[in-house]
Amino acid sequence: MKFRRLSAVARKEFIHLRRDPRSLAIGIALPIIMLLLFGFALTLDVDRVPLMIWNQDQGPLVRDFLSHFEGSRYFSVVGYAHGYSDLERAIDQRKALAAIVVPVDFSEKVLSGKSASVQWIVDGSDSNTATLATGYAETVTLAYSNKVQMEHSEVQGKRVLSAPVDFRPRVWFNADLESRNYIIPGLIAVIMTVIAALLTSLTIAREWDTGTMEQLISTPLKVPELIIGKLVPYFCIAFFDVAIAVTMGQFLFHIPLRGSVPLIFAMATIFLIGSLALGILISIGTRTQLLASQLAIVATFLPTFLLSGFTFDIANMPQVLQTISHVIPARYFITILKGIYLKGVGIDVLYLETIYLTVFAIIVLAAAHLKFKKKMV
Repeated sequence: MKFRRLSAVARKEFIHLRRDPRSLAIGIALPIIMLLLFGFALTLDVDRVPLMIWNQDQGPLVRDFLSHFEGSRYFSVVGYAHGYSDLERAIDQRKALAAIVVPVDFSEKVLSGKSASVQWIVDGSDSNTATLATGYAETVTLAYSNKVQMEHSEVQGKRVLSAPVDFRPRVWFNADLESRNYIIPGLIAVIMTVIAALLTSLTIAREWDTGTMEQLISTPLKVPELIIGKLVPYFCIAFFDVAIAVTMGQFLFHIPLRGSVPLIFAMATIFLIGSLALGILISIGTRTQLLASQLAIVATFLPTFLLSGFTFDIANMPQVLQTISHVIPARYFITILKGIYLKGVGIDVLYLETIYLTVFAIIVLAAAHLKFKKKMV
């Protein structure tokens, strides 16, 4: 393999990119747009749940109870109902996600030391949000119950017993439980997978479509020189995209970066080589740009988005899908990015994922080399 021939192929691809603004737009503008859209729109946090209240008790204690919901960051009171029909209408129209029904005898039972029942109604059509909202409501109610119990004990002159279990939760690595802090690192892997494979999936296929492949076949170019030469320009673009994504994550989304920045780019280099080589392999196998672009999306975006652990926890998937997820390179790159960003760990912890990415890149490059034949068939 001679550097002169390799650089000639790379220069040819750079010239094509300069003359084709659409490819540059896909390579540079599209990742920025996707990062902005997904970064601001995609969130798993459930805050300010729209809440309706039907209060049938006008006693003083109920106002204190409801103030715990009205002052909570997790709920936003959107209205007060006068019957179940009002609650049903509000939930049907998506004006409210949940509702509280306070009975007439709430204050009376609380003052007498009895247990007062409060009805909680939640829209189960969005099961994940409904589960989180119910958990929030239980937490608020428990806090109020503990407060009332302590007040009753003090009034009756009883010693307030400490709880038998002192539960003190502490969250590591993402103390505020902000979903954005782990979505953005994973999003970088998803975007880089799609962009890298989509860009290179058109390279070889374009040569066949435009009829220039015959000229390349007639040259003394060797297969590795052709493949690597075509990878170099797109690797530069993808690497530039990684730099943009890391910068946006740091200064726009304010994602904590506790690990090594050079390690991020080192791991991104290995990952990009494998993803770009996958696009080349797709391009060699399809020979048409339309089919290559469609296959690249199906082979990269869907598996990466669904089976890499970015959107759904792999441990909760069926065993068959868990097994399939082991061949998704983004799974390991996402683990690496989260480890570097949130935990600040190094290669001593992430060496296994690094080995997987390296093996994947070698296998795909070898497959592309074996698949491409310098002959007209």
